[in-house]
Amino acid sequence: MRTERNLTRLDRVFARLDREPERPAHLDVPRMSRHRVVLFGATLAFYLAIVVAVLVTSWLVRFDWQVMFFRPYQQWPEIHAFLDYWVVLGQRGPTAVMVAAWLGWRSWRQHTLRPLLMFGTALLLLNVTVGAAKIGMGRLGPHYATVIGSNEMWQDGDIFPSGHTANAVVTWGILAYLASTPRTRRYLSALSAVVSLSVGLTTVYLGTHWLSDVFLGWAAGLLILLALPWFEPLITRVEAVIFRVREAWRDRRAGTTAPAPEPVPAPVGVPAIVQQRPSAGGEAPAREPVGAARTTTRPPAYLAPGPHTARSERTPVTPAGSRRPPHPHADRVPRGAASARPMAGG
Repeated sequence: MRTERNLTRLDRVFARLDREPERPAHLDVPRMSRHRVVLFGATLAFYLAIVVAVLVTSWLVRFDWQVMFFRPYQQWPEIHAFLDYWVVLGQRGPTAVMVAAWLGWRSWRQHTLRPLLMFGTALLLLNVTVGAAKIGMGRLGPHYATVIGSNEMWQDGDIFPSGHTANAVVTWGILAYLASTPRTRRYLSALSAVVSLSVGLTTVYLGTHWLSDVFLGWAAGLLILLALPWFEPLITRVEAVIFRVREAWRDRRAGTTAPAPEPVPAPVGVPAIVQQRPSAGGEAPAREPVGAARTTTRPPAYLAPGPHTARSERTPVTPAGSRRPPHPHADRVPRGAASARPMAGG
């Protein structure tokens, strides 16, 4: 009778999770290739072009105002509730927690800190670059615009570039960057592109950002992803230092927590017995306590004095005669037998 059953997809997933954590032998780490350098340069040029177009109040600023007056949230109010939740995929707090949890699990499975360190580096670059641009240009959003047709720059705002859009590009794009295989990287790149584009357009729909803010946010996030291979050597060195510190801490902890051998205490309550040894030359006998250390060792009390051999070294002896014990009255003379008494006289 056949008792085996076919494994389902869920069974195979749990079987994969039950395996011991192991570090892949070959991690596909992206390199700063010539193609990536060209993309980085093109994205940087696009970034600067958007900034200049807004500063000079070009056609892009006029298009921003046209979209704002169109009010997409009034044109399609039925999707407003859904997009209120969808835009959360661009908020830094919730997305950072979700992605950090996933990358932490990957770090544990692969015995490497590279995913977490690379994600932390990307978030640091995002906060520094995007935050500096927001504060430096100080543009106001559509809800707080003051003059129709103006670029609303240097008004103490913090809307340019779009932080939701840049965060969506970096947070979901880092999953594609850290993918183990090229095929997985392509799929995750397409998925992160869809999410980041939709989040950016959602902010325009809700009226919280100009369209040019979204363009600059896409460029800012893409610049960070393209620049990450330059930080790979630094990440490798930092990971090695962390592992060395961890091993040193473990060795120090093991050395301090190891129990030291305790000396054997002397017996308490046993009086010291003094033995006298005769001395030569008629001198007084020297006294030596029994408990003093001696150079010679005595055999245990249960062994008779003399050399002792192991049981396997002894010569087997076969007893002669009967093994039956002698009769207790064997020395008696049976009745009727002549007595062996000596005869008196001569």
